[in-house]
Amino acid sequence: MTPPDQVLVVGASAAGVSTVEALRRKQYSGEITVLGAETHAPYDRPPLSKQVLSGAWAPDKAELRTREMLSALEAEFVLGDSAIALDPAARTVQTAAGRTLRADAIVIATGVRPRTLPHDDLVGVHVLRTLDDSLALRADLLISRRLVVVGEGVLGAEIAATARTLGLDVTMTGPQSAPMALQVGTVVSQVLAELHTERGVRLRLGAGVRSLVGAGGRVAGVELGTGEVLPADVVVVAIGAIPATEWLEGSGLLLDNGVVCDSRCRAAEGIYAVGDVARWHHDHFGELIRLENRTNATEQAMAVAAVIVGEDRPYAPVPYFWTDQFDAKLQVHGVLRADAEVDIVEGQTSARRFVARYRSAGVTTGVLGWNMPKQARLHRQEVVDALTVPIS
Repeated sequence: MTPPDQVLVVGASAAGVSTVEALRRKQYSGEITVLGAETHAPYDRPPLSKQVLSGAWAPDKAELRTREMLSALEAEFVLGDSAIALDPAARTVQTAAGRTLRADAIVIATGVRPRTLPHDDLVGVHVLRTLDDSLALRADLLISRRLVVVGEGVLGAEIAATARTLGLDVTMTGPQSAPMALQVGTVVSQVLAELHTERGVRLRLGAGVRSLVGAGGRVAGVELGTGEVLPADVVVVAIGAIPATEWLEGSGLLLDNGVVCDSRCRAAEGIYAVGDVARWHHDHFGELIRLENRTNATEQAMAVAAVIVGEDRPYAPVPYFWTDQFDAKLQVHGVLRADAEVDIVEGQTSARRFVARYRSAGVTTGVLGWNMPKQARLHRQEVVDALTVPIS
């Protein structure tokens, strides 16, 4: 296979930049253009809910690469302009500013957009996805006393922890029974609940949100399905995200909870998807999966770059993500299935230092380390071994 003369990456995200870097590492010498909707230089997202939000980092510290490093990639970065349409057959992308960009290979890296709630136009209601979102939320937190976080997943839990360290009165609400219950299961989520409670986060979990309550155009509280109203000066809505695929409607690509791809992350001839927006066939799991985490953004970009330059191998990683909350550092390798049996194979939950193993039908599908990163990596081998056969 002859590598394409031109590559267009739609999305100046971690996945997008990593695709460019991987292509250059593989000695790809063709033209590369990166189209980004934001005006900022490409930046990393994990620090937005932690270091940037807390003020420990200046915004520019979150930049993925220095200007010199980006320049060395010899790619054209078109920033501040968003994609609005794709023609896969012609390999062209139309932009909001009226540009028509063409390439022999197009990589879709447009990520996701946050889910919202009705009345999110009230002053003091925030989501957190972009650098501007993080800076706007921080500015509001610094002049406020009471924060309600709507959402008990990874992002909601991180925001709650960061805001509590800033001294705010923090309440977390959501339909699950404990923080990150969907992501890590009952055993570990209960330990997280204890941690947040000890650090002063009020948990109002197990009830959905009915509406946001406003007064004079500003948010004043969150009404739960039970009728209880949680008073708030600031509200963060962290109830998940939706793949940013609206601009692809009418393109002919299969869109179903992301851009549907084969095991090579190929959505159509010459069209690929990487990062949060990609839903691809994982050969070992035998199903379509979509991952929203930083590690996948980098690893999938490397896999797509390899396919573009002519290598032919499936992308079948061991999923991995991490989260930092207060003094807890969690690393997750593999898949933590809802029906999994969980046992503690090292350490103790009471000591807040342990490794939990997740098994389904006798097969290890995932491991979680709580302040035990080295030990968790060692137990990761059980997950790797299990991936030699499909998991039903």
